[in-house]
Amino acid sequence: MNDLLKACPLWLYRVFPFLRWAPEITTQTLKADSLAALTGALIVLPQAVAFATIAGLPPEYGLYAAMVPAIVAALWGSSKHLVSGPTTAISIVVFSAISPLAEPGSAQYISLVLTLTFLAGVIQLVMGLARLGMLVNFISHTVIIGFTAGAAILIAASQIKNFFGLDMPRGAHFHEILLQFGIHFADVNPWVMTVGVATLAAGMLARRYLPKLPYMIVAMIVGGLVAAFLNARFGAEATGIRTVGALVAGLPPLSLPDFSLTAIKETFFPAFIIAVLALTEAVAIARSVAIKSDQRIDSNQEFIGQGLSNIAGSFFSGYASSGSFNRSGVNYAAGAKTPIAAALSAVFLLLIVLLVAPLAAYLPVPAMAAILFIVAWGLIDFHHIGEIVRRHKRERIILALTFFGTLIDLEKGIFLGILVSLMFYLYRTSQPSIRELVPPAAERDNPRRKFVPAATSDAPACPQMTILRIEGSIFFGAVEHVQQHFRNVDESDPQKKHLLIAARAIGFIDLAGAELLAKEAIRRRKMGGGLYLVGVQPDLCEMLRRSGQIDIIGEDHIFRHKGDAIAAIYRRLDTEICRTCTARIFRECHVALPDGTPR
Repeated sequence: MNDLLKACPLWLYRVFPFLRWAPEITTQTLKADSLAALTGALIVLPQAVAFATIAGLPPEYGLYAAMVPAIVAALWGSSKHLVSGPTTAISIVVFSAISPLAEPGSAQYISLVLTLTFLAGVIQLVMGLARLGMLVNFISHTVIIGFTAGAAILIAASQIKNFFGLDMPRGAHFHEILLQFGIHFADVNPWVMTVGVATLAAGMLARRYLPKLPYMIVAMIVGGLVAAFLNARFGAEATGIRTVGALVAGLPPLSLPDFSLTAIKETFFPAFIIAVLALTEAVAIARSVAIKSDQRIDSNQEFIGQGLSNIAGSFFSGYASSGSFNRSGVNYAAGAKTPIAAALSAVFLLLIVLLVAPLAAYLPVPAMAAILFIVAWGLIDFHHIGEIVRRHKRERIILALTFFGTLIDLEKGIFLGILVSLMFYLYRTSQPSIRELVPPAAERDNPRRKFVPAATSDAPACPQMTILRIEGSIFFGAVEHVQQHFRNVDESDPQKKHLLIAARAIGFIDLAGAELLAKEAIRRRKMGGGLYLVGVQPDLCEMLRRSGQIDIIGEDHIFRHKGDAIAAIYRRLDTEICRTCTARIFRECHVALPDGTPR
């Protein structure tokens, strides 16, 4: 079998990437994958029900989203441990996008969600085929932290009415929910709140003191028992405690998204947001686990796997899915060896659903709200938020804008954070570090010609030449900043007509940067001086040649070593100024004057 797979043409591996790791499957790996899959299936059961509730869908749709999409993502992705399925952030975006368009849980609502899922999958697939995997690198960790924290608050806010048994309008904005809660606070149902508080307490205690047990299941059982006791003691009509209702047990039914032009127009922008957010989640989680498992992640292949999983999910009653950090972490910790573990978890989930589906009829709605409170609390990364607030001024601004932007408009909050973080990045890169260098007095005879920053040294500088070290890129956005530094040299001291640039730390230069150097060379030549480059990297030299600017600067003004540069520039200095100079910072200054006259 292995020999047959090795003989497969390259294109077959691209179409069916699981053929690459198929030879790794053995009896031992299959056993380990099966145990990990069973653990994952037990964990995803309560999560999937909770996430479907967040998304405004019947509970079974969360289970469907954890079946077929999980199998497809495992087979066509690149991670051995990533487990896909419904997630909190995606669920809240789905609800936020579709609830204004249709009644949550209705046939129209479900149809639009399927359309949203299909479009998100298509966008992800196109991005993967176009090799755009590197785009997720532009979404900073701070943006994800801020968005996740904002989404967590929205999740908790959306469940206030269920936790306290209040009659509040659906789909309200965050501030409206708080206002409505204040207005209706006197109408809190004590029986409903009792179930919610009992579930919340049980979940938190189980999470802290019983880490080996799934805290969600423990909390559900406690909440169900408390609700059953209250209903038996006071009557269901008196308590007003509603239940989730029995789950539909069976295979995910076939479904068809709404492909009408109206539905596509209404869901395309939210689909794009979900596609980007889901890809960011999936790739970040895959990379995080890959660091521990020492494997290589192909971002483009993950894009393709996630896209295909959502496209397939839209035809099997699943809503938008992504990689799950909790389930992926558990999958790795449980000893999974191949992606078969993620695929098997979907199979085991189906078997478990067939057994426990009728029990969901006893699950109280306030118990689900309490579980979602715990989920929301766990989403907030208090550690990193504290670090950012205390130590990083700009990141603090990005965090705040993303967080509050998400609370105001979840769909656009993450894009606000991305935009602001990119603006800060461009601002930083448009101002590369430029420092003046001088040779320290103690090392003027050192053949290595070591230079140190003038700001940290009391050694004198050459009265005719300035040495500048540029650290960063000289591109169109940085041209004005660099040009101003060049002009400051001779404006502060007209005798400094020569400028030597230590270019080893220049990372990138574009046409605008090359033209800047050429113009500066011409300007200094007119002044009677010159522009010189030392330590030029191959990419910079190639750009100067390709743009034709190297002829203007002059190849005899470009040097590999500092010693060669200083020796050549010294012969071009003004002899009369050197005759009376007392600084004599270079080795050449002590031997002879620039015209060759011995000292």
